[in-house]
Amino acid sequence: MKTIQEPARTTPVTREVDVLVVGGGPSGIMAALAAAEEGLSVMLIESRSHLGGNLTIGLPVLGFLDQHTRPIIAGLPQKFIDRLRLIGSASEHRPCPLHMSLTLVDPEAVKTVAMEMLLERGVEIRFYTWFASPIMAGDRLRGIITESKAGREAILGRVIIDCTGDADVAWRAGVPCEKGDSQGGMQPPTLMFCLAGVDTDQLRMSLCNEPQNYIADIIPPEYFGRNRQFIVVGLRQLIRQARADGLRLPTERTIVITGLRPGEVWVNMTRVKGVDGTDPSSLTSGEIETRRQIENITKFLIRYVPGFGSAQFIRTAPFLGIRETRRIVGQYVMTREDILECRRFTDAIAVGSYPVDLHRPHDNDCTLEYCGDSYEIPYRSLLPQGVSYLLIAGRCISTTHEAMAAIRVMSTCMALGEAAGRAAKIAVRHGLAPADIPIATLQQELLCAGAFLHSGSLH
Repeated sequence: MKTIQEPARTTPVTREVDVLVVGGGPSGIMAALAAAEEGLSVMLIESRSHLGGNLTIGLPVLGFLDQHTRPIIAGLPQKFIDRLRLIGSASEHRPCPLHMSLTLVDPEAVKTVAMEMLLERGVEIRFYTWFASPIMAGDRLRGIITESKAGREAILGRVIIDCTGDADVAWRAGVPCEKGDSQGGMQPPTLMFCLAGVDTDQLRMSLCNEPQNYIADIIPPEYFGRNRQFIVVGLRQLIRQARADGLRLPTERTIVITGLRPGEVWVNMTRVKGVDGTDPSSLTSGEIETRRQIENITKFLIRYVPGFGSAQFIRTAPFLGIRETRRIVGQYVMTREDILECRRFTDAIAVGSYPVDLHRPHDNDCTLEYCGDSYEIPYRSLLPQGVSYLLIAGRCISTTHEAMAAIRVMSTCMALGEAAGRAAKIAVRHGLAPADIPIATLQQELLCAGAFLHSGSLH
């Protein structure tokens, strides 16, 4: 490979803050809100023009309730949902036999509500700004270099929280990271898209009254009779019929989600194996291929699925929904066994119940494994090896490939963000590295904020 030698340059330090959050998705929003609660200077940088990340691509929020329909995530994530509900832009948490619970949110409202909540708390937001490289002093992360239309700038922070979803800051700072399964295969991404004009009552009553013809995975027919807002996963026989009729489809399952507005449905059926969300060339190929898949998926829905006869294509999500990229290797690596055996930890900072939901990297289907109850997530999985004054939140915390398939959903990522933000605040307040803060202090603060920490306390 050819290389060039870049000249040395001087980069201006434009800001110095107590806590710097990199990434404005579900975990980053909560991390910044939590860190700024007592008046610390907090800055959040985001490469896009808005906050919300995967909250803005048409996905519902899964997993606010556990496998027994009990609340397991509250605190700041619940306050965020409550703000959305005040303006009619979120549903209640609906129990779901497949996904534990389903909370619909309006993608556009998410952008505004998140922004207003952060501004109210005094967080400095910087859009259109890319993380470029870390600023290190030995093994301590002192800040970051950013790139934007203004050029290169340095931002220093006493504690930095990586909420990029891809562990961008951690990886470039030298934290050991892993990607994918033992062969490097990662869960394939999806480009969500929206249809209008769908008769969702016809769809749900067909599922309810004709289960021999319209079979949903795991969810019993009577569920659809009771619920006007729902996810349908399955209808595999319809996909087989469409393929026999010559229609090319990229997945084995129909996955559609009703929206908040009447007749609106979001479709989660595009799929491209082998895409690496940390490689722009691979992402570009994935974007091109998923856009090409939308035409045939829409034809399938209109021709074969009840209620879609008059459906019209409205829009695609603003970017690919990435399920998996890098995961840090932290002070503790969560495993599939931790999830399925409902393990407890003395340093627990969040509770999850979402199953090991693995969109298999090497074929077109999915595996679901349920623990039967709830599991805990340890603080040590937010602490990277080898780099100090850095916290990680979101799907790139320290887990195995299988465990990540459970903790990756947005409700859990929001809970992890709140924990990371509160940990950063405690570290700044006491002049400590995040790895050295008293875990009991963090747990007490989370409990006082309404968070759930221990699965045993749910009984």
